[in-house]
Amino acid sequence: MPDPRYQVDVSVATRYLPEQSQPEQNRFAFAYTVTIVNSGELSAKLLSRHWLITDGDGRVQEVRGAGVVGQQPLIEPGDSHTYSSGTLIATHVGTMQGSYQMLAEDGKRFDADIAPFRLAVPGSLH
Repeated sequence: MPDPRYQVDVSVATRYLPEQSQPEQNRFAFAYTVTIVNSGELSAKLLSRHWLITDGDGRVQEVRGAGVVGQQPLIEPGDSHTYSSGTLIATHVGTMQGSYQMLAEDGKRFDADIAPFRLAVPGSLH
């Protein structure tokens, strides 16, 4: 059973960006807005991110880096942090998943998992 002190929930909303995409060049742009909720009992700082971005042909991009959009937010219990970013893939459909590496106020490091979510050009899924 997960430790209730270290509970972070992540939700994601995506949208296709036709104005930044070039389908004829296999370039599909997507924006995603992430909401990170600290459902735990301790403050937690987001240290880094790890993403796996998979296109419809099974090609995987791995992205690691400090923080999110240049920030390492400290999220208090019951509070949330929301940010938006984007990605490019070479197919109409793909998925993203990953984790955030967190540091609780008591010094414990833990991962907040990001469940797989779909990137899809509207009308491309039947």
